[in-house]
Amino acid sequence: MVRRALTAAALSSVAFLAAPLPAHAATLEQKLAALSSFTQPTASSAAGWRSAWQNQQAWADYAFDWSTDLCSSSPDQPLGFDFRMPCRRHDFGYRNYKAVSRFPANKTHIDDAFYFDMRQICAGYSGVGKSTCDGIAWTYYQAVKQFGALNVTQAQLERIRSAGERAALDAQS
Repeated sequence: MVRRALTAAALSSVAFLAAPLPAHAATLEQKLAALSSFTQPTASSAAGWRSAWQNQQAWADYAFDWSTDLCSSSPDQPLGFDFRMPCRRHDFGYRNYKAVSRFPANKTHIDDAFYFDMRQICAGYSGVGKSTCDGIAWTYYQAVKQFGALNVTQAQLERIRSAGERAALDAQS
């Protein structure tokens, strides 16, 4: 009888310890630290963000907004250059810094990280392909630098695209 009671108590303890603990919301300081680590223009920041993006549930306590519209009204894969992941990380930075009312102070490094990510994609090309990719990346970067978080007109986008094309041609010369 005592043996059964001890066994039942031991099993109850094991079941309690194996049960998931209740979720605890991250503090603002923890959220800001994670946001900072995920939005820097470095390879380690990009890798950390990609790992978190692939395992979003592990970050549930932070209540991050993982939604994205990819490259907004610009092509996600211009001329076959796949900028979807840079656009996802960029959206993540914008949305989450806005949610904690810290966007203006962090916009520059979010935009710089976007450009870093696109240049990493362009680094996989050579010759004219690399020059073209770099020119498109520069255009996208200039667009977010100048117009990010604003309502942008098609004419404004066209001016940036033209400037990027000129920059790409200059780079080829």
